[in-house]
Amino acid sequence: MKKTFQVKTSKHSQMIDITNELETWIREENVDEGILVVSSMHTTAGITVNENADPDVKTDFLMRLDEVFPWEHPKDKHAEGNTASHLKTSTVGHAQTLIISNGKLELGIWQGVYFCEFDGPRSRKYIGKIVRG
Repeated sequence: MKKTFQVKTSKHSQMIDITNELETWIREENVDEGILVVSSMHTTAGITVNENADPDVKTDFLMRLDEVFPWEHPKDKHAEGNTASHLKTSTVGHAQTLIISNGKLELGIWQGVYFCEFDGPRSRKYIGKIVRG
């Protein structure tokens, strides 16, 4: 089963916790065991698993990506001017594969699933695909 999710970002760079939305869908579909693949539908937005207990982790994560991939670089040639967002997405990844066990995502105690915006604010989509088993 597949589902398309909508997310509206409000900042240029942002990490949005989508864990609860994914787990709600798993419950609604009554999936006990399986695999969930979550994929961003954009070249300038990714999906990652990271700490969800301390909000400073998100701040630091985005700050460090900005240090490695500054928004403006004198050698960038991409006409849209968003080379940094493409590099960040390629680094973070556009998708994650997650285990479903006992009707829940198999995540560590401090882990959450995040939609990562690198070229916002925008209206975005990501897709989830559940394979039972």
